[in-house]
Amino acid sequence: MKSDNYNTVIIGAGAAGMMAAAEAGKRGRTVLLVDHAESAGEKIRISGGGRCNFTNVHASPKQFLSQNPHFCISALKRFTARDFIKRVEARGIAYHEKTLGQLFCDGPSQQIIDMLLEDLAAARVTLSLETEAHEITKTESGFAVRLSSGPVTCHSLIIATGGKSIPKMGATAFGYRVAEQFGLRVTETRPALVPLTFEPMMLERLKGLSGVSVEAVVSHGKVKFHEALLFTHRGLSGPAILQIS
Repeated sequence: MKSDNYNTVIIGAGAAGMMAAAEAGKRGRTVLLVDHAESAGEKIRISGGGRCNFTNVHASPKQFLSQNPHFCISALKRFTARDFIKRVEARGIAYHEKTLGQLFCDGPSQQIIDMLLEDLAAARVTLSLETEAHEITKTESGFAVRLSSGPVTCHSLIIATGGKSIPKMGATAFGYRVAEQFGLRVTETRPALVPLTFEPMMLERLKGLSGVSVEAVVSHGKVKFHEALLFTHRGLSGPAILQIS
């Protein structure tokens, strides 16, 4: 079977994959963007309660928590929150600011997806949905990828499949498997940005507070967040708890 050749193949048509594909296309690359889902940007669609919290005006290395705090500096200097806001404004997408600099669309998240899809079309990116990547091999000139639609080759390969956060939406460990295949060290994954649950005795004592929301400072070691805390029927949630988790 004949293999199609591209300068760049990107696996994963979420926010990162679409941005990468559009930028590569603008630079004159021939680009193939594939995803196993029926539509692109599904996590964008559900984000922010369907309004898409697309950036934060205070995004900077100071807000980046990592074992390597310098990791994000280059990326955030090359493309800032303001750069993306300009793109949103240029498309006439209305938005508003919520607490702590969070920006949400006034209308549905689909506006952001449509903006990115238009960028793909303008950059002549080939978008192939409902397409699975089964095998990746290194070649002398790049990579060979066996897709459910047939084999392709490329000079550059980008894995933008994200993590395992929402399996019901098709999230898998694909990206981790590819990393391991090529000898990259993979940190064991664990839940993050999740609510906290009480043990049964504590839950019984505090169940009357379910639904109550308060401002709180939640800390762990030297890290602390001053945001809303929500008592639930299982324990604690709200922005402060999700952050500290």
